[in-house]
Amino acid sequence: MLYYLFKYLEEQFQLPGASLFEFITFRAAIAFMMSLGFSTIYGKRIINYLRNQQVGETVRDLGLQGQAQKAGTPTMGGIIIILATLIPVLLLCQLDNIYVVLLIITTLWMGMIGFADDYIKVFKKDKGGLKGKFKVVGQVGLGIIVGAIMYFHPGITIKEELKTEKYTQQRVEGNIPIQFEAAKKSTKTTIPFTKNNELDYSELITWIDDDLASWAWLIFIPIVVVIVTAVSNGANLTDGIDGLAAGTSAIVVITLALFAWISGNIIFSDYLNVMYIPNSGEMVVFITAFAGALVGFLWYNTYPAQVFMGDTGSLTIGGIIAVLAIATRKELLIPILCGVFLMENLSVMMQVSWFKYTKKKYGEGRRIFLMSPLHHHYQKRGIHESKIVVRFWVVGILLAIISIVTLKVR
Repeated sequence: MLYYLFKYLEEQFQLPGASLFEFITFRAAIAFMMSLGFSTIYGKRIINYLRNQQVGETVRDLGLQGQAQKAGTPTMGGIIIILATLIPVLLLCQLDNIYVVLLIITTLWMGMIGFADDYIKVFKKDKGGLKGKFKVVGQVGLGIIVGAIMYFHPGITIKEELKTEKYTQQRVEGNIPIQFEAAKKSTKTTIPFTKNNELDYSELITWIDDDLASWAWLIFIPIVVVIVTAVSNGANLTDGIDGLAAGTSAIVVITLALFAWISGNIIFSDYLNVMYIPNSGEMVVFITAFAGALVGFLWYNTYPAQVFMGDTGSLTIGGIIAVLAIATRKELLIPILCGVFLMENLSVMMQVSWFKYTKKKYGEGRRIFLMSPLHHHYQKRGIHESKIVVRFWVVGILLAIISIVTLKVR
């Protein structure tokens, strides 16, 4: 809203300073400060409200050190993250940008699923929360929406460098400005660490017959569904100890902000030889607002936590990260960038699979880890949770650096 107001003031009255709102970097900085301020200042009031409403966490006895003291800590703190993200976004973003619209839909959709889960746990006194099948249906539903919009919406395009023989020769002979083809729909994405670093999902079906190119959505949409479901579940599993999910997610989204800014900038995308995605730079404003909300939430969520994000926050975080990766065409980088989420996911899958296998074979279930997800394994080993969190953050930073390096290392 402020974006449109200052744009009008600039066009009609040439108001000094109004033109600053045209710059993504300026609005991104304001969005970060605004969301950080909201989450730290108003976050306390929201926590007090949740405490007054007796929205307390019911903690299962897992035999973990310091676990009993967490009983009754307010949950549903993801509301702070959602509000602190959406308020700056509505004020500072171009709301007709399809990428921003897609991210707002994702935030509200996953927020509602998470809220329903937390509501059932807290007010219905059902520790299981929302049944798993309903969560999956919600995640799949969002994946279908995101995949369909990414595939069919005319505003989601890429531009590729002109490949005519004459232009190529001119580029070799002299320093002429880069030229691009017209914007076009594409199912191309980026493959990390490869020289020709692009994969076209349509090729997964056109190898049968070139005429099947128009049916590429049958491949693309299911892939998006899998990514959204996997990443949101990974974020959900990571939310197990104070500050872990919020901190690692902040590292991931700041990295994605860099990718979005480069992909949406014609000069830097050319210099780094990455895919140019018109209008994707606007996502930077959303991402910085989201990052500010996560950092502000950490003010109250670090050990000892004054509030838990609950599924309201963790599912929302995972959904947003998945959609950001897909929109910036960096979804194949998720196993590296979201490596902490992946480790948490794999630890649970390995634990459950090995337990079932050994129980069937030996009549007694055996475990790989002392407890899953992985962070609980280290807690069982007697490591304090704050030390585990910081070490996971360090791993997250290293993975983020490796992800950024993929821009040039091929």
